[in-house]
Amino acid sequence: MTATDPALTALSQSWCALSLLHGKIEAQVERALEGKHGLSVREYSLLNVLSRQHDGPGGHLQMKQVADAVVLSQSATTRLVTRLEDRGLLTRYLCDTDRRGIYTDVTEAGLALLAEARPTNDAALREAFDEAAKNPALAPLVQTVEELRPPA
Repeated sequence: MTATDPALTALSQSWCALSLLHGKIEAQVERALEGKHGLSVREYSLLNVLSRQHDGPGGHLQMKQVADAVVLSQSATTRLVTRLEDRGLLTRYLCDTDRRGIYTDVTEAGLALLAEARPTNDAALREAFDEAAKNPALAPLVQTVEELRPPA
């Protein structure tokens, strides 16, 4: 295969379209969340992931799992957690069974902000997807994403 191979060119164009779709949607959601709730997309995602933890076995995520869930490095995730902790939206504590492990929980204030921001996030997502669907290059990707169902 060469750099001008049609298969590589098509793959590259598809990747660019996917990247464009992601960027447009993230930017629109970011503006909505920042404007109404003072939250970045990453902060919202982190609060959302952590809000689904529970007290049962395996119910709390380790920082590496959190980093994977929000698609950030562990150091970037730690900085993000620190910012949200400084705002009173998260708390950290040592794991009972492994004193080296640190868990993070969403505070009542964090849960309240998340509940307030969720409709904004959902509406901004819907609007961004509807707008992207008007672009012929992005419409097939929008349709594919909308047909995806999370694993059971």
